[in-house]
Amino acid sequence: MVWEFEKEVEAIKKSLGDISFQDQRVLITGGAGFLGSWMSDVLVSQEAEVICVDNLASGLKSNVDHLLHLDNFSFIEHDITEPFFVEGKLDLVVHMASRASPFEFEHYPLEILKANTIGLMNSLECAKINQARLLYASTSETYGNPQVVPTPESYFGNVNAIGPRGCYDESKRCGEAFVTAYKDQFGMDTRIARIFNTYGPRMRFDGIYGRALPRFIDQALNVKPITIFGDGSQTRSFTYLTDQIEGLLKLARMDEARGCVVNIGNDQETSVLEMANKILNLTQSGSKMTFHPLPEDDPLRRKPIIERAREILGWEPKVSLEQGLTRTIEWYKSLK
Repeated sequence: MVWEFEKEVEAIKKSLGDISFQDQRVLITGGAGFLGSWMSDVLVSQEAEVICVDNLASGLKSNVDHLLHLDNFSFIEHDITEPFFVEGKLDLVVHMASRASPFEFEHYPLEILKANTIGLMNSLECAKINQARLLYASTSETYGNPQVVPTPESYFGNVNAIGPRGCYDESKRCGEAFVTAYKDQFGMDTRIARIFNTYGPRMRFDGIYGRALPRFIDQALNVKPITIFGDGSQTRSFTYLTDQIEGLLKLARMDEARGCVVNIGNDQETSVLEMANKILNLTQSGSKMTFHPLPEDDPLRRKPIIERAREILGWEPKVSLEQGLTRTIEWYKSLK
C-alpha cells in the first residue's frame, strides 16, 4: 500500500487561499519533526526557501528525505540550544524544536527546558538580526490542569512547576515570556500559537515517544491490549495535522496576527475512551482495553475557546476525528 502525502499538502494549500510564502526565506527549528516536516512540505511547495534545523532527538530525517534534492530546501543537523547563525536574510523564523511527549518528560527534562528557553532565545536572536517575524509553537500545556474549561487565551493556567510535567509546561510558559520580552523590548513581530493535541501521519509510534492516540492505533492493529490511563473520562482536543498547519501558517503570515497569542485546536471535546473506541471500530480490531493508574498532574480536560482564531485568522478545524483517524490508520498500515 502506498500512502500519498501530497493529499495533505494540497489540502493545506487550498485552505490557505491567497496566503503565500513564495520567495520568503524561512528557518524552521525542529523542522524534521511531526509538524515541522509538514510545514516544510507546504512552504517548499509554495516556492519558499526553507532552512530546516533539527538535532534529530525526536525528529526523523526520513520525514524530510523527499525534500533534500530540492534547491529551495536545506537540512542542517544542529542542536538549537547551541549558538547558531544563518547566512543571508530571513523573513520568518518558526521555533518548533522541543520534545513534546509526556513519556519523554522523565528522561529528558533538561533537554526540554533548554529547547524552549535557550534554544528559543537563539531563534529570537536570528529573527531580531534579520528583522524577521517569529512564530513560537507553544502549547495548551501552558494552561496545566485548567480550572476554566472551555479555556480562553486570557487564562493564566494551573501548573505544578515541580511536578513531572513541569519541565515542559513551565519551559513553554517561560518561552512565551521570552517571546513577549523580545517583542516589547525590541519591537519585534512575534506570534504565539498554543497548540492542542495534534495527530496524523508522521507521529512517532515507537518506544518512549508513544502518545495515547498513536499508541492505541499501534495496539489495535497488532491486536494488543489498549492501555488506557485512568478511567478514560479525561478529555482532549484532537486536531488533524492539515487543520493545525493551516492555522499555524495563517498565524505566521497574516498582518492582523502580529503580537497575538492564539489557541489553535479543536473545540470539540473528546474523551480518551471515546477516541479509543473510534480506533477499535475503524481498525475492526479484537483488542481489549486495560486500565492503569492516571499519571500525576495529567490534565482532566482540554477544550479551547477558538474565537480569536476565527476572528483574526478566519480559521477553524474542518477535519472530523473519524476522517483524520482514517487517514492516520491508512498511513500506519502503509509502513508495514
